[in-house]
Amino acid sequence: MKRFGRKQMLLRKTAGYLRGPSILLLCALLFFAGMRLTSRQSRAVSAMADQRELPVYCVQTDSPQIALSFDASWGNEETQHLLDILAAHHVKATFFLTGGWVDTYPEDVKKIAAAGHDLGNHSENHKNMSQLSESQQKEEILQVHEKVKNLTGIEMNLFRPPYGDYDSTVIRTVKSCGYLPVQWDVDSLDWKDYGADSVIRTVTEHEHLGNGSIILMHNGAKDTAQALDTIITRLQEMGYELVPISQLVCMDHYTVNFEGRQIPE
Repeated sequence: MKRFGRKQMLLRKTAGYLRGPSILLLCALLFFAGMRLTSRQSRAVSAMADQRELPVYCVQTDSPQIALSFDASWGNEETQHLLDILAAHHVKATFFLTGGWVDTYPEDVKKIAAAGHDLGNHSENHKNMSQLSESQQKEEILQVHEKVKNLTGIEMNLFRPPYGDYDSTVIRTVKSCGYLPVQWDVDSLDWKDYGADSVIRTVTEHEHLGNGSIILMHNGAKDTAQALDTIITRLQEMGYELVPISQLVCMDHYTVNFEGRQIPE
């Protein structure tokens, strides 16, 4: 029979005492690690649930279609020129109107509608929508809606927030008013007054330009009309068909991904 020395026996005895607590310690560590993982998963699910709601910046489509849009909140010197250029190219666009612009230029609102272009809502007073209460947001949307309806008979359903400013509350309010919130993925930067050549390059060489793109321009910018003819010509030479936003987007049965790209279901 093998004999153990006092030291060896003490070590074996100590190991026996530690075996049980060690297992308990290991179980405890695994338990807390599991809780930590579960906590991370919960936070991830919570973050997804609280994810910011987005407007439509562009549309996922295999068709080489893109949309020109004009924000009309100031000035009117070039509106007829823009309409003439669009007509010459047989192109329909989308004009987002503020209530103030509608009040000041009602005959031009009628001309835009008569030419077959989309009329879109750009708010009553061109305020930062995210800084308003929900009731004020609805007022900004519905006031200009009624003005355009009374003037043209058209029930608008596309909304672009002034300055591109929005939060999830704004998006929910817009939708509750029967509107699709629409932004852009190609900014012409015509409002910076860098010149017509700059506007042309910015649009036609834009990194985001592609099928389903929405281009932002302004009817009141001084270089837009001068640049428009060349922009349309180059885009058509690139194989794009220019359509109004209403023809590009889906009003229902869609999702919007993290890029703001509308994906039809």
